[in-house]
Amino acid sequence: MLHLIDSHCHLDFNDFDKDRIAIMQNCARAGIEKIVIPGVTIASWPKQIELCSRHPMLSLALGCHPMFMEAHPDDALQQLEQAVKQYQPIAIGEIGLDFYVAEADVAAQLRLFEAQLDIAVQYSLPVILHVRKAHDQVLKLLRQKQLPGGIVHAFSGSAQQAEQYRELHFLLGIGGALTYPRAQRLQRLFSELPLSQIVLETDAPDMPLCGFQGQRNSPENIPLILEKLSQLRGESSDYIAEITTANCRQLFNI
Repeated sequence: MLHLIDSHCHLDFNDFDKDRIAIMQNCARAGIEKIVIPGVTIASWPKQIELCSRHPMLSLALGCHPMFMEAHPDDALQQLEQAVKQYQPIAIGEIGLDFYVAEADVAAQLRLFEAQLDIAVQYSLPVILHVRKAHDQVLKLLRQKQLPGGIVHAFSGSAQQAEQYRELHFLLGIGGALTYPRAQRLQRLFSELPLSQIVLETDAPDMPLCGFQGQRNSPENIPLILEKLSQLRGESSDYIAEITTANCRQLFNI
């Protein structure tokens, strides 16, 4: 049987309230042994923490997402540090920079991101990064910190940026975007990257696979992402599953 990890999934979201247990059971049957649940806002942490404490399959990460700046209270950083001490997440995340929209508050995002990186350094935790239109700024900050590595979730940067992340011990997450015929640049990149730098993810309930547009994404779809990566690389699904799962286990110490 395959041994798989979904390195990025928001199974705590309300989208899964009706069938979360059934999904986890289906995942277990498919060989998905771990699902990493990144934090988005402080208001959502209690549900996330409670789910991860009840289900050994789920692993907790905590962070303040750059796309929800207005949701983060003034004492967000103090709350994050307190939660890290109390709940011992496997990573700080989902954190990062998102300059995709013109009205993004660049200065506020940078302050929040750097402070969360400092917490990760202080507690020797890897980070789970959300990066859109901001890879150069993120890389510049990462070079200034002594982090134990992390994952760039839903990576869609260049081969040069991928190499710069590799030098900083960062893995690159790939999910449903890989399955679209128009994603030729992304497919070429992930067919050529060293497998030691790749982890699988769904970002469920978001980022549905090709053929499932408009539907809720699910961690149950990790085997389909694995299958596509296997086709692109000309390597067996078993081999890719083994390496990508080992990458995740080593990074997160799980």
